[in-house]
Amino acid sequence: MAPPSAPRAAEGGAPDAAGSAGAPAPRPPRQKPQKKQRKGRTSPNAPAGAARGGPRRVLPLLIATIAALAVASTSAGVYAALTTDDSKPAASSGAPHGDTPPSAGQGDPVKVVDEGQVAPLRRVVPPDVLAAEGGSISAAKIARIAKLKKVRDVVAVAGGAVQLQGRQVNAFAVDPSSFRSWTPPGTAKRTDLWAALAADRFVVSPDAAKQLQLTQGYEYPVVGRTIPKLTMGGSGDLGLPGINMLVSKKSGTQMGLVPNVAVLVNAPGVSPAKVVKAVRNILGGGANVVNLHDAKYQSSGTGGKANSYLDLYKQAATTCPGLSWTVLAAIGQVESDHGRNAGRSSAGALGPMQFMPATWKIYGVDGDGDGKADIMNPYDAIPGAAKYLCANGAGRGGQQLYRAIWHYNHADWYVQKVLNLARAYAARYS
Repeated sequence: MAPPSAPRAAEGGAPDAAGSAGAPAPRPPRQKPQKKQRKGRTSPNAPAGAARGGPRRVLPLLIATIAALAVASTSAGVYAALTTDDSKPAASSGAPHGDTPPSAGQGDPVKVVDEGQVAPLRRVVPPDVLAAEGGSISAAKIARIAKLKKVRDVVAVAGGAVQLQGRQVNAFAVDPSSFRSWTPPGTAKRTDLWAALAADRFVVSPDAAKQLQLTQGYEYPVVGRTIPKLTMGGSGDLGLPGINMLVSKKSGTQMGLVPNVAVLVNAPGVSPAKVVKAVRNILGGGANVVNLHDAKYQSSGTGGKANSYLDLYKQAATTCPGLSWTVLAAIGQVESDHGRNAGRSSAGALGPMQFMPATWKIYGVDGDGDGKADIMNPYDAIPGAAKYLCANGAGRGGQQLYRAIWHYNHADWYVQKVLNLARAYAARYS
């Protein structure tokens, strides 16, 4: 999840800098992207067919689970993801360097996902706040949340508790093409999980798979209003404490999950605590509103694997002694708003850290160990940025750090902006 609290970069981001190993050549000036007109952030229409009986009887458990966020339990939350903006992001601000990525077919960028049953992953939408109340949240309240200042994205989800392997589990029913953006980057890029959901299979967290002794490819009865037999499609970190199961919208409707029982809110550039207060004012005192950035709700992943952009910045910084993770976070914010605008810039820069492909050939890193250095994958791009900065002396601090950031983008205003944002992150997270 992206660090939410430093001031956001100005629209349009930084101009591209062309470069290569040693002394990158200046990039041609790029046109400032036009400010993208924002479409409606959420569709408050609830899926039809939710029963008044079964799921609503277990709703208190769902609400209690969200309130307590019992990470160690197998309780999970059910969300039927409504519409999110799947449009291609505006050209992102460019940063470093060059012309054909490694492992690319015809000079094309290596994508995080392939085209198929689900839409390609174009952005990451880190959830900052999770809110639920004692029943369906009205369309009017969802619309008010979406209109809050600094709120970028909102998704309303259906939810309820179901039984799996004789245990009570909270499940979310989601549209895989849109909801994948709300999950940790490592899960979001796994097309196999989202294709499984599109095929009406279910996905669980690794903990739930282990505790319930589930086997991928096997069929299990899932008890809700009805008892469909669903095949396990795989497991992956879902990034929401206490939420350990996803099903398709079709399966969720069939089981009678409660529509619009909860909302996820993304609000970059503002303190999550302020968003929590504003959302609670809209939903009323009986609602449970959770700041997902509270330390007690953070997961460090399995085997030390990063679950969020914050984790990725911190891990990547350790590869360059003396480089603060806050510098990487600041560059990530300026360049792509932490992966939200990772598309090709007017100068050809790509990915969450906006590398030019020729420079990526030199500094690209296979950060997740999948056998390829993917310019679009944050697990590779962020350590690649650390490698590039370190090669230009960033770990020595002072004037060398200034020069290293300048090599990333040949503009003094850019260096000042990154350093100011880095100080803001340090103040927030110290």
